[in-house]
Amino acid sequence: MRSKRTKSLHPAVWIPTVYFAMGLPFAAINQASVLMYESLDISDSMIAFWTSLIILPWTLKPLWSPILEMFKTKKHFVVATQLVSGITFALVALSLPLNNFFSYSIALLAVVALSGATHDIATDGVYLNVLSSQLQAKYIGWQGASYNIAKILTAGGLVYLAGVLEETVGALHGWMIVMGTYGAIMVILALYHTRMLPSGGAATSTVNSLSQGFHTLWDVLKTFFKKKYIGWYIGFIIIYRFAEGFAVKIAPLFFKAAIVEGGLGLSTSEIGLLYGVFGSGAFVLGSLLAGYFIASRGLRRSIFILVCTFNFQFLVYALLAIFRPSNLYLIGSAVIVEYFVYGFGFVGLMLFMMQQVAPGKYKMAHYAFATGIMNLGFMLPSMLSGFLSDWLGYKLFFICVLGATIPSFFASKLVPFAHPDNIESRSKEIDNNE
Repeated sequence: MRSKRTKSLHPAVWIPTVYFAMGLPFAAINQASVLMYESLDISDSMIAFWTSLIILPWTLKPLWSPILEMFKTKKHFVVATQLVSGITFALVALSLPLNNFFSYSIALLAVVALSGATHDIATDGVYLNVLSSQLQAKYIGWQGASYNIAKILTAGGLVYLAGVLEETVGALHGWMIVMGTYGAIMVILALYHTRMLPSGGAATSTVNSLSQGFHTLWDVLKTFFKKKYIGWYIGFIIIYRFAEGFAVKIAPLFFKAAIVEGGLGLSTSEIGLLYGVFGSGAFVLGSLLAGYFIASRGLRRSIFILVCTFNFQFLVYALLAIFRPSNLYLIGSAVIVEYFVYGFGFVGLMLFMMQQVAPGKYKMAHYAFATGIMNLGFMLPSMLSGFLSDWLGYKLFFICVLGATIPSFFASKLVPFAHPDNIESRSKEIDNNE
């Protein structure tokens, strides 16, 4: 009886919450921890390197994604990893007063990354197995918006809270409260999803030995790299977010750096206010509009526009670095543009991986491979970004980031499609019915 109930759950009751839960650990490591360590007097180069290195599980997750195909249900892994992440965030908070807090907290955040990457595999498995290709296109905007609302909560709500707490109880205790808040949110989401999440399908096979497990992993790898146009797809996935990899860690540091250092001289709470008030609505609107835009035109006809829109944010950063405005409303207007175009362009890559890379025998595992490759392309420039910004200065750094966007324009024009997109699939279904 319960199984029938969960299968009939409307996508609106679980897509927003489960993709919000997917985005929160990634946002905590990529955004909040960067400002946390800066407030606790860790250098920019150390922050950028280590907070980039520990997101490695999001790249390596394909290596254990077959295991999630073999045991339990996808829902089981979603709930379990949400609980693990919640508890580990609480431990991060408790580690901050210790003498070697940086080492301990980085190690604990690495555990959060491992748990979060596993959560991503299972969540995408639920999405891919429960929804048709038409529904995937319809809800891709909601998926992208929900994932990135976690970034908005981090940059807008929790960073703003940290800034206020820094002024009242000090940076140490302020960030302890923020990390504890992350933990509480993840535990609450886990409890919600025990009932309000479809199973996503039972295990697809039974593993009786370790050798059988390795055989299945080898089959997953072999079939992935035998996909038509896979070389094109790997290149396109890496290039799509390559420039973002350079910018993502440096942008908040640039906003907070003193004016004499080439930054905008904003406080932690002002940064939170900008992203929370100015950026949040723009991002959600951009993501939702992109979903309907793709659903109406088809991904093939939309991909170049999506890439152009996505990369416009880096022009915004470059202009801010060149002119360094002091007016908070002018900076806020730039943030509105940046978040809108980011939300609009981001969902295109996610749907591309679902419709062109994932289809086949190991849909969930192959989608995990695609997102892992995406995160590798994101992680490597992130690791180097702190050293490059220290060497070049913020202005020249963001101008160079603009140059890193150029390959994506060519790639979006040349990338082939091996499978029908959402519009083409729907047309074929109509023809078959007639």
